[in-house]
Amino acid sequence: MCGRYGRRSDKQRIAEAFHLGKLPPDFILSESYNVAPQTFQPVIRLDHEGQRELVMMKWGLVPYWATDTKVGYSTINARAENIATAPLFREAFKRRHCLVPADFFYEWQKLDPIGKQKQAWAISRRDAQPMAFAGLWDTWKDPTTRTPLHSFTIITTDPNAVMEPLHDRMPVILPTADYDRWLHPDPARPATDLLRPHDPEPLTAWKVSNEVGNVRNDSPDLCQPWQEPPSLFS
Repeated sequence: MCGRYGRRSDKQRIAEAFHLGKLPPDFILSESYNVAPQTFQPVIRLDHEGQRELVMMKWGLVPYWATDTKVGYSTINARAENIATAPLFREAFKRRHCLVPADFFYEWQKLDPIGKQKQAWAISRRDAQPMAFAGLWDTWKDPTTRTPLHSFTIITTDPNAVMEPLHDRMPVILPTADYDRWLHPDPARPATDLLRPHDPEPLTAWKVSNEVGNVRNDSPDLCQPWQEPPSLFS
């Protein structure tokens, strides 16, 4: 799964990296080194004119037909294998695709068979350029107030060679050349072939502090390489 990620790129860098046509002058975007589910985060989708736009959405997809927002707690990720048929995601997969900008993501490696002990890792591009996770979005309206809630999910797939020692899933990271096709869903040519493990060569991974497990922690130190304390007996 992908349950935490980080974003240190500001809105201007995101706009340049993803070739956004325009940015609202009042769009405020702060760095976050510990992005957690149920928070509002920037995603890139197409506007009514077919241009890429940056909008804030809540992480945890709530389908338009849901009776309440509780389902969003279990929909932070969508599995690539059944994305086209799963009731929670199939309608969004048909027509509401997005890119989720990130600079790195976190995963926890099990250190024992039952996973009682774990080590946090960070994964990013070697060139430190922003990444794009493949995502879906939807809009739900409060049945009483009709207030809209825009929300998204991150699609996951099998691990590549970098991720396999750490976890059995990873987010779908889209190459730049695939952005347009992903953002323009075509019912005649579903983009399921794009939902594959990323080439491992451009990626790198390193140990980080397990303090990233606490959502209240959000500082640049979280993504710095972690050094194991020396043993008293060494």
